[in-house]
Amino acid sequence: QVQLAESGGGLVQPGGSLRLSCAVSGNNFRQYGAAWFRQAPGKEREWVASVTPGSLSLYADSVRGRFTISRDNAKNTAYLHMNSLTPEDTAVYYCSWASAQGQGVQVTVAS
Repeated sequence: QVQLAESGGGLVQPGGSLRLSCAVSGNNFRQYGAAWFRQAPGKEREWVASVTPGSLSLYADSVRGRFTISRDNAKNTAYLHMNSLTPEDTAVYYCSWASAQGQGVQVTVAS
């Protein structure tokens, strides 16, 4: 059974940075794309970024230029580097790979 484990969330001040990690237990990590979604309180879940098996990255307009998605196939891990964080980035962030999704990690941006 595939398992995804997100880590790296927490409380950060506006303008700060965080790096989220998503460790995947499944086989053939390199054959599938990975993505990050987020859900803020009272809002619908939204797509944040994706990385293809060939490491092509795509971003939502709201995070482009501030967030960077990447992957390390040797470690079966996907990352989301988040810079210039604002309170509007506060949400639970979820990693997705193949048809699996993680439990989420809280990111709170507040002074």
